[in-house]
Amino acid sequence: MATNSKTRKAARYAVPVAVLGVAAATIAIPAFANGGGPDLPKVTAQQLVEKIAASDVEQLSGTAKITTDLGLPTVASGLLGGGGVAGGSADPQDKVAQLANGTHTFRIAADGEDRQKLTFLDGKDEYTLVHNGADVWGYDTQSNEAFHKKDADAAKGGQRKGERLPASPQQMAQDVLKAAGPTTDVSVGDTAQVAGRDAYQLVLKPKQSGSTIGSVQIAVDAKNGVPLRVQVLSSQGGKPIVDAGFTKVDFAKPAADTFTFTPPKGAKVTEGAPGKGKGEGPGHDKGFKALESLPGLEGLTGGGEHGEPKVLGEGWSTVARIDTGAGQGLKALESDKNAPKEAKQLLNSLGDKVKGHFGEGRILSTRVVNALITDDGKVYVGAVTKDALVKTANADK
Repeated sequence: MATNSKTRKAARYAVPVAVLGVAAATIAIPAFANGGGPDLPKVTAQQLVEKIAASDVEQLSGTAKITTDLGLPTVASGLLGGGGVAGGSADPQDKVAQLANGTHTFRIAADGEDRQKLTFLDGKDEYTLVHNGADVWGYDTQSNEAFHKKDADAAKGGQRKGERLPASPQQMAQDVLKAAGPTTDVSVGDTAQVAGRDAYQLVLKPKQSGSTIGSVQIAVDAKNGVPLRVQVLSSQGGKPIVDAGFTKVDFAKPAADTFTFTPPKGAKVTEGAPGKGKGEGPGHDKGFKALESLPGLEGLTGGGEHGEPKVLGEGWSTVARIDTGAGQGLKALESDKNAPKEAKQLLNSLGDKVKGHFGEGRILSTRVVNALITDDGKVYVGAVTKDALVKTANADK
């Protein structure tokens, strides 16, 4: 069966980033900062967003920390990869999934669009990602492996304006702000201190009910408008889903040799473009591939010849429906005594069985994303509660 790569990617990584959008239409509504932090001049949400947009800071260095608590099932967490970032391949794409769990500390440095450095600290081991002009390097101290590629766009002088390091507080804030929409209430919360800097806090809350996201809070440097911390809070309370921010920051120009990298003697160096060619992250073969290899489940993870995902709802309540063509595959897997152990484990992690107008299915539940896989081969996925997801699936015709 031919593979539709777009559908495969959507089925696997259909975390609707758009639900973290902000409402440009509501920014103009005055909302003033309250007490509780440093005493700063009052600003409106409109003024604070303009301050972020006007920030021209391109040089900085410091230390930051990101803590992620998605509430993944144990088996799913294992498939994504856990523990520290160091170890294994130096390919940057092999590190991404490992950031989806736990706490990671990293050093960060930037000098304009052409030079950035990110070093994840994992005890005595480190993983470093360096962009210096046309060269991109990844180096893992634990495995003593290096990855190198030439950035063709940078070599031609065509790098995109305003590009930032992945996982940095600035990039996360910009991603949220770009997804503006009319379903979000935007206000200014309490002032705060982040990394010793006075900051305002921009607070984004869904106007709709049913979202798993309670709010997104962005701490903004009161002087230069740089986002210093991003927190994504659950509508169910508890620890932040994501808490990424600087613990130390300096806006002076980093030394030029900060971005110089030479592989250590004896390091294994891999040349070429990053990635595995099919968008498959670490641990994919242990579970997802075992599922798609079973009769009737070829399309469960997006491998069938089917159309683009259908978007249901809008804003924070957006749900994507993917028609996988898996048919009665889930029931067949349950009764198959010869099914791979990993596939059975993954199925059991999907949680409760549910019934509705859509028939029967199972729900994979996390603190952020819920996914309903029906017995007729449809997958409904969104950053909405289980009840909201079932309601959407019931209403889908």
